[in-house]
Amino acid sequence: MHSYIGQRSDGPGFPADWRRKIEVAVTELLTEAVANPAGTMSPSVYETARLVRTAPWLDGHSARCDFLLRTQRPDGWWGQPDGYDLVPTLSATEALLHELDQPAVDSGRPPTARIARAALQGLWALSDRLRADRLAAMPDTIAAELIVPWLIDELNDRLATTGGRLGATEVHVPDGVDRQPLERLRAAAAGERPLPEKLWHALEVLGDQSPMAPGVRPVSGAVGSSPAATAAWLTGRPMPKDLVAALTRTQERWGGPVPGVISIAVFERAWVLGWLLDAGVAPVIPEELTAYLEHSLDGSGAPAGPGLPSDSDDTAAVLHALALAKRPVATSALWTYEADDYFLCFPGERTPSTSTNAHVLEALPATPNNEGVRHDAAVRKIQDWLLAMQHPDGSWDDKWHASPYYATMCCAVALARGHRSATAQVVARAARWTLETQRADGSWGRWTGTTEETSYAVQTLLRAHPGDLPAEVSRAVADGCAHLLADQGDDFPPLWHDKDLYAPITVVKAARLAALHAAATRLAPTGTAAGHAFVR
Repeated sequence: MHSYIGQRSDGPGFPADWRRKIEVAVTELLTEAVANPAGTMSPSVYETARLVRTAPWLDGHSARCDFLLRTQRPDGWWGQPDGYDLVPTLSATEALLHELDQPAVDSGRPPTARIARAALQGLWALSDRLRADRLAAMPDTIAAELIVPWLIDELNDRLATTGGRLGATEVHVPDGVDRQPLERLRAAAAGERPLPEKLWHALEVLGDQSPMAPGVRPVSGAVGSSPAATAAWLTGRPMPKDLVAALTRTQERWGGPVPGVISIAVFERAWVLGWLLDAGVAPVIPEELTAYLEHSLDGSGAPAGPGLPSDSDDTAAVLHALALAKRPVATSALWTYEADDYFLCFPGERTPSTSTNAHVLEALPATPNNEGVRHDAAVRKIQDWLLAMQHPDGSWDDKWHASPYYATMCCAVALARGHRSATAQVVARAARWTLETQRADGSWGRWTGTTEETSYAVQTLLRAHPGDLPAEVSRAVADGCAHLLADQGDDFPPLWHDKDLYAPITVVKAARLAALHAAATRLAPTGTAAGHAFVR
């Protein structure tokens, strides 16, 4: 990455009416969040391919096929690099191979030759990587340990009947693919043991067992709030009108393609409101928004959206947002997730989350409690764990996001609220890493500079320096804001973990506004930015 230190910048400046424009943009964003009952996610290659495979009867099938063809990379892969492309490429390749043997549902389906070419390119890419004796470490996306062995088997079964005419017979199964978790899940389903609710989101990995999976049922018009899981559960059974309607509405959002989750309403509203208020924005908050967040809480906390199980991450974010909105609620639901050294996202998780613990650390002091000793001990516990999780270079990473800039912002902002010398030192290291990894154009990013990651980096630098900003930090923030001002679109690269990567579009817009507002209150306004049009 490019090292920023030592460069000079006059910065973008800020127009005199900056705060008024911020207020207008924030009001529009909050109205947008309230008006959209499901939230706004980018479409998923993995999930869209699963519907191509299992739900050709659903409106938008041809558009979903076209989406898969349009989003394939020139090298044959789908998705982002560093292993994030394995799951979507397995899903898309298997679905397209299956589509070759199916009659076209309408005249709009892409030509068979294009479908065959894309499937073959996907096969070549997969064969090259899976030929290795051992699969490289996979990113910790949702259910990857189940999805990868399942899709490799599905792909090889498909090749046994279709692949011959493409000159392919099977893809190699490397030693790094562990089948035991999937086999245990299948055995549990066959033994009629009810599946844990958190596994419903990836029900499709059970294949033919999916419709009979014990204990699984639709909630809020979907199974596990997943288009793929819902379509798998519907296979071979009478189709309830509410589930078909939910899938139809979901595919209508993007004209055929679907996101990985049918609703992220709680997650989106909690993050949007919390980030804006925490950055010092003072909007008129729609009553519907806070009422919705209050209603999302029960004895086990809050989920990311209807039909998903509650978790500590969304619970903490809801509690913190309500506290900032002066509607505080007691933290009792969070104790459900307390472990010996940190807080779990949900019971039985494989890996802990740094950002989740940062959010719990923010929620605990901000909300009413009547367990002072336990409360103080929990705060200290999370601080100690986050300190131990920091990488030597000053960054953090996380199970819910591909970018270290997200985890680093979450942890640095939460720890900066404390008054321990140890936390001050780790926040300073985080700021130094952020400063040193700024790109030449003023942006930040893991693979390329992005609006989302730049917003996080700006916030990290500002929170790490609550007093006067050092000159090099002021220049870095100003150049970051110039990048944010220049990029006012909403085509955000996917960076958040689901089964593959996605972008929560309204959440990223809120991150951008929060960063710009926080910077505008810390950097002296000038007249040099009059040419920058502020567009939400």
